[in-house]
Amino acid sequence: MQHSLDSADNAPRQRVQDEIRRDIIFGVLPAGSRITETALAHKYGISRVPVREALRALEVEGFVESKPFAGSTVSAIPVDDADDLFAIREALEAATARRAARNAAAQFVAGGPDPAWWEHRKELAALLDAGDQAISAGRIDLLPELNIRFHLGIAELSRSSSLTALLRQISGKIEWLYASDVDSRGKSSWSEHRTIMAAIDAGNAQEAERGMAAHVHGSRLGYLSRFSAEGSSGSGS
Repeated sequence: MQHSLDSADNAPRQRVQDEIRRDIIFGVLPAGSRITETALAHKYGISRVPVREALRALEVEGFVESKPFAGSTVSAIPVDDADDLFAIREALEAATARRAARNAAAQFVAGGPDPAWWEHRKELAALLDAGDQAISAGRIDLLPELNIRFHLGIAELSRSSSLTALLRQISGKIEWLYASDVDSRGKSSWSEHRTIMAAIDAGNAQEAERGMAAHVHGSRLGYLSRFSAEGSSGSGS
C-alpha cells in the first residue's frame, strides 16, 4: 500500500518534470531563460511544490541551472558534451540492435513471435510510418520525439533491462541535441531506421549492429561538423 501511495504522490512531480523537459528540448523554454516556480505552476496548472521538486530533478539531469538568490535558468544545449554523449549512445545502441536481432532470430526458431514481441514490433512499425508521414507533411518538428521513441523501442526489443535503463538516462539529452539539428539531418537519418529494422527482422545481428553504429555515428559527425562550423563563423564575425 505504501508503494502505491508513493507512486501517487510522485505522479504530479513526474508529469510536470516531463512537460518542462519537453518544453526545454523543443525551445518553448529557450536556453538561458529565467524560470520561476510561480510562473511554471501557473503554466502547467499545478502547485509550486511539485514544480520545485521537478526543477531539482531537472537540475540533476542538466536541463536547469539554479543559483542561490538568482533563481533557476534553462541550461545551454550541451554542445561541449555532445561528442561524449554520441560516443556513449553509439556503443549502447549498437549493442541493443545486435541483441534485438538475436531475439528476432530466436522468435523464428520458436516457430513464431510471442504476443508481447509482436505487439512491440507493431508499435515500431507505426512509429516508422508516423515519421514518414511527418516528413511528407513537412512536419520535421515531430521527428525528435518519434526518433527517441524508435530508438528506445529497439532497446526494448533487445530485452536488456540494463542497456534500456542506460539509454533512458541519456535519452533526454540525445533528444535535445537531435531537436537542435533536425533541420539538417532529420529526413536522411529517418530513412536509415527502416534499414536497421530490416536487419533486426532478418535476425542478422552483425548487420543490425553495423547499421545502428553507422546511423548514430553519422548523426554524431553531422552534429559536430555543423556546430563547429557555426562556432568558427561566430568567432570570426
